[in-house]
Amino acid sequence: MNILRQKKADTIRFLAADMIEKAASGHPGAPMGLADVATVLSEHLVHNPKDPKWINRDRLVFSGGHATGLIYSLLHLWGYDVNMSDLKAFRQLDSRTPGHPEYGHTDGVEITTGPLGQGVANAVGFAMAAHYTAHQVNSQTCELVNHKVYCLCGDGDLQEGISYEACALAGHLGLNNLILIYDSNRITIEGDTSLAWSENVQARFEAQGWEVLDIDGHNFDQIDTALTGAKRSTKPVLIIAHTSIGKGAATLEGSHHTHGAPLGENEIASSKEKAGFPNEKFYIPVDVLNDFRVALTKGEEAQKAWIHSLKEAPLIEQNYMLERLLNPDFSSVKYPDFSNDAEVATRDSNGKILNAIAQATPCFIGGSADLSPSNKSFLDNMGTFPKGRNIFFGIREHSMAAITNAMALYGTIVPFNATFFVFSDYLKPSARIAALAGIQNFFVWTHDSIGVGEDGPTHEPIEQLSQFRALPNFYVWRPADATENVEAWKTALKIKAPHGFVLSRQKLKTLKPVRDFGDVSHGGYLLKARPNATLTLMASGSEVMPSLRAACHLEKMGIMSNVVSVPCLDLFNEQDEAYQMRVVDPRTKVLAIEAATATEYYRYADDILAMEGFGASAPAEKLFERFGFTIENIMKRSCQLLGVPYESMEIGVCEM
Repeated sequence: MNILRQKKADTIRFLAADMIEKAASGHPGAPMGLADVATVLSEHLVHNPKDPKWINRDRLVFSGGHATGLIYSLLHLWGYDVNMSDLKAFRQLDSRTPGHPEYGHTDGVEITTGPLGQGVANAVGFAMAAHYTAHQVNSQTCELVNHKVYCLCGDGDLQEGISYEACALAGHLGLNNLILIYDSNRITIEGDTSLAWSENVQARFEAQGWEVLDIDGHNFDQIDTALTGAKRSTKPVLIIAHTSIGKGAATLEGSHHTHGAPLGENEIASSKEKAGFPNEKFYIPVDVLNDFRVALTKGEEAQKAWIHSLKEAPLIEQNYMLERLLNPDFSSVKYPDFSNDAEVATRDSNGKILNAIAQATPCFIGGSADLSPSNKSFLDNMGTFPKGRNIFFGIREHSMAAITNAMALYGTIVPFNATFFVFSDYLKPSARIAALAGIQNFFVWTHDSIGVGEDGPTHEPIEQLSQFRALPNFYVWRPADATENVEAWKTALKIKAPHGFVLSRQKLKTLKPVRDFGDVSHGGYLLKARPNATLTLMASGSEVMPSLRAACHLEKMGIMSNVVSVPCLDLFNEQDEAYQMRVVDPRTKVLAIEAATATEYYRYADDILAMEGFGASAPAEKLFERFGFTIENIMKRSCQLLGVPYESMEIGVCEM
């Protein structure tokens, strides 16, 4: 048996090497080093290449996303829709085999990885999603969800902080469906890992509550025994597989030079000769292909058996719950009505909205990075994960985002995660992956501006709004009041992309439900229009109400002003020119008002009243006054923009 395994492993090695050589770029070291592990893992993996979305398939995450030579070789050999032409087009424009794996782009890729450590946290997310789903749909007599989650990672992944965060949580939760295979080749780009790393990985994981197995990553029998044992474990399992980077390379085996550059044709030819392998590019022996393609029949049989179990009479209730998880219906959400509330902080209204959504569908779950009382993100009377809906992530923002990314792609969960807006910096890489992959993950970010107040500039977000608005395929919502918040969620739930809800700590007055043109679903709308207007005021969040009042007072001076609320600038940017011009009249001068850097408004605005530095520590109302976000200062800036003198007046009640 090991003779065929060796032949299969060498096939993977040289397919990867040939792909990288043809592309003149790539990473041969990890694919060649992991080929033996991948060969045996193939025998354990339960999946159906004919149906990559089968819910009870094993998940396989490649955290070392640079090892695409291995990934695509396996997908092709197993029978996924990755053909030989795709392998030969590796890393080329418009190919289905890009340099790092991309979800939705290549058949069989479970999630987009690339930045090291992301995949480890993603694997934890898949395992968590499976645990929650199993608690919802399994019975004592029939387990509809009982698969495993495998993750291949390397030294670089485990050096990243995100993996520490995620693995600590996995151990705490006792995720016994998670198997992490650590390719311990002791090599990074700069050389031996001892240059910067000397920790005892086994002790680290054991301290986090994992079972740890230590093996020779090139010994087929040890690999097989470890995987067999790991599947029976009552804990998450780390398999430390000691390997040689570039295994099988004639002269470069074990060298860091194999990490990120082609081996060269002479080295590949010598390597194939040494292995007794034909010196033919992209060669796959018939018996090797036949053995790998057993995945097609085994997977189809496993799925058929699973489908048969669904038809059993006692499973009616289980089937009903699985159907609700797989096909959520958000049309039944009974959103709270805030029309009679004079003022509500948008973090408070958002908390009620989260609860309303969760009450309508069992797939909506999430949690906060130790801030649920402040984020208002706790789901009342809905229990604690894994049986319930509330996830306590601990102070782990980065892994929280990557975990919920995977949960969103699992198939049965629509997740949210929450923290302070300023701490979104900690999770930006995962938010970027969500945008790149089109993952519908909901980020709840409270304490949205200098309105944070006394905690001072370390906790007052300034540049974050601009940062996330600059992120393609990411929708940033900053509602002006509770009613806009409801409409924002109604819209966001229909858009398959990540969304960030930027919410106030302080109370915001509820707007009168009168709009002159457009609505929240278009990202921006004309809240108040004046005949023969010469000025347009654009604002979001807490700056909308003072803008409305400033417009009212400006009218007393004879200056007619339109007021535009922009709850989602990203979505407004996507509207056609006719809509945008109807909302932002090009015949008017435009002043944008936002307590952030706000430079992105120059797309529409002639001038911007914005933050030009960091905040300060003081009560919120003092800070808005200090930094100019007052009715009077909005009026002054408007007059400056129009080139007319400002007439000082008493700022009192103004009928709007």
